[in-house]
Amino acid sequence: MDYEVRKKQLIERHWALLTQKNEPMEWGNGIYERYQRPILTAEHTPLEWRYDFDKVDNPYLMQRIMMNAVLNAGAIKLDGRYLLVCRVEGADRKSFFAVAESPNGIDNFRFWPEPITMPESVLPATNVYDMRLTQHEDGWIYGVFCVERHDDSCPGDLSAATAAAGIARTKDLITWERLPDLVSKSQQRNVVLHPEFVRTNMVNGKAVNGKWYAFYTRPQDGFIDTGSGGGIGWALVDDITHAEVKDEKIINPRHYHTIQEVKNGEGPAPLKTPKGWLHLAHGVRGTASGLRYVLYMYMTALDDPTRVIAQPGGYFLAPQGEEYIGDVMNVCFSNGWIMDDDGRVLIYYASSDTRLHVAVSSVDRLVDYCMNTPEDGLSTGASVETIKRLIGKNKGVEPTPSPRKESIF
Repeated sequence: MDYEVRKKQLIERHWALLTQKNEPMEWGNGIYERYQRPILTAEHTPLEWRYDFDKVDNPYLMQRIMMNAVLNAGAIKLDGRYLLVCRVEGADRKSFFAVAESPNGIDNFRFWPEPITMPESVLPATNVYDMRLTQHEDGWIYGVFCVERHDDSCPGDLSAATAAAGIARTKDLITWERLPDLVSKSQQRNVVLHPEFVRTNMVNGKAVNGKWYAFYTRPQDGFIDTGSGGGIGWALVDDITHAEVKDEKIINPRHYHTIQEVKNGEGPAPLKTPKGWLHLAHGVRGTASGLRYVLYMYMTALDDPTRVIAQPGGYFLAPQGEEYIGDVMNVCFSNGWIMDDDGRVLIYYASSDTRLHVAVSSVDRLVDYCMNTPEDGLSTGASVETIKRLIGKNKGVEPTPSPRKESIF
């Protein structure tokens, strides 16, 4: 095919993808609405990132740099714009951060012209990914993300890695100031900064007033295995420019034979509501086909973000249909959501480490879901009793009879 014809068709096809309208799916669960199409994929990345449009240097119009996936995005509404700091993964397995913008948070996402240039820390990283964005009351926007490096204590093992929480801050998502990585006795992934200062802390049994930054942590013994790590933790630091976890307590533990048996980790920074802090997290359990990642919710008290006041049993959102298929099967993961002034909540989640989706709910619905959905009783017997209580409550409601059909026998 002629070079110019192919180039024209390539641009037209890409434009059609970027401008595609997204519609909600019918017949959801009442908690949120999923949307029919992924909002971002590898094909949404700018053509200029992938093609050399110099006819002399690239006469066959090949992709010189291939993109593999767009996933796990931090989210923020800034100056009326819906912005995602996406994890974009190239065919070389390296991830980088890039900002995509939408006029409505649902569709028509366009990447900014260039990826984010993230300054290196003292010890350069091999890979960075999964940024959580927090608009903190100190006036900065913080990005906390996973920093992966080879574990040099295992020189012969090319799969041995270490994980740390990288910290950077910005005012505009363009220029970033890199701070030292979070110092911790354990490896840390899925670390999230709480959006407000903590002004009272218990020290040696006494309440002390001050001003601390608070982190939700996920301590683990290894890069993959949690080991002795008990779940989602909470740690206070007084200086975010030299953040160090000294005291850490688990506020949302793992439990046997639940959706968070193997791992659990905080998703995006929690949302403040009149009834408490809304949290979105991921839980991991083992199956015969590998690990299954789902999303779940819980709430903590306004006066004490470490005190869980509600946690619905089971998962909130799990892979559905084509979402099961991808680079890492059977995975839903979220590290970004946006709460509009009218209470609308946009939940951005990735499926199977491949593509990015949106689900839409509201603060009222999410609070209702958390406060009025039964907790996990942690046994079959308890689950049956919970179902029977609901049946008993509904016994006074006569269901509409289905049309009778003649037996085929």
